Amino acid sequence: MKLSAALLCALVAVQAAVLLAAAPSAQAGELQVGYYGKKCKGLENVVKWHVIRALKANRRTGAALIRLLFHDCFVRKVAPVNIGLAAFDLLEEIKAAVEDRCPGVVSCSDLLIYAARDAASILSNGHVHFDVPAGRLDGFVSKAEEAQAELPDSADDVQKLIANFARKNFTVEELVILSGAHSIGQGHCSSFAGRLSEPADQITPAYRELLKYKCPQGSNPPVDNNVRDEDNDVVARYMPGFTSRLRKIPDFLDNSYYHNNLAKIVTFHSDWTLLTHKEAFGHVKEYAENGKLWDEDFADSLLPMPAGSKGEIRKKCSVINHRLY
Repeated sequence: MKLSAALLCALVAVQAAVLLAAAPSAQAGELQVGYYGKKCKGLENVVKWHVIRALKANRRTGAALIRLLFHDCFVRKVAPVNIGLAAFDLLEEIKAAVEDRCPGVVSCSDLLIYAARDAASILSNGHVHFDVPAGRLDGFVSKAEEAQAELPDSADDVQKLIANFARKNFTVEELVILSGAHSIGQGHCSSFAGRLSEPADQITPAYRELLKYKCPQGSNPPVDNNVRDEDNDVVARYMPGFTSRLRKIPDFLDNSYYHNNLAKIVTFHSDWTLLTHKEAFGHVKEYAENGKLWDEDFADSLLPMPAGSKGEIRKKCSVINHRLY
């Protein structure tokens, strides 16, 4: 499983020379809040309506939307790092509704950021919310091998994570901020297999045994990223003293990730390893102690695509336009 909201940005418009000659391109201008105010009136309300309906049916769709924002692997979504990506159907549903209303106007990139923003707001009870500067274009290509090579891995150590984020101009603080999204969602057992044999100074033994129970040999089911969302009976069996901290509503986007990390009850090695770096550890403590600050910083860290990128307005989010003809 991979980290980082906006690491490659939502469906970033990748300049692919082999396709530029085959498909018409446009140049994105400066991003603006209210960009579609006159171009597609009521757009954000349309997106929000679909997101609310989807989350009422299945709250986990919200976590999937936020995770989808973290990845640039929409068209060729076959990389192992993207096992578990969901919410594609919802995005296509939103796109179809918007195309009926404003054909050829709104990019999938902007729709995804609007939808993920609304999901974050709902999952945090409104604590995480931000205005979205819009005007992005959709990429001509999204390659699985690029996702595999560029996105940080859940088994990475802190120095590798820092180096990977630095290549995208992210700081250590932003690495820690964005990792906090692991307070929601799920990961497959294959993404934290190494944790099942890590020593007690890296993972609380009781939690390690719980993960072993959830991941029987030869299987790869999804497991809650946040132990506070686990089944009460399972937690009572392995961590009886923790049952009072279980959440009545799962997938609540908050700073509980940082409390869990300090207690060494996080799922991924890449989470625990933040405690081994002085600056990163300081930020983990900071956000454990100040949930409101994390809400604000997390919203600020969902960065937009740079202005001037080349791309198109896709008719369907799952395929570039020239493949539709």
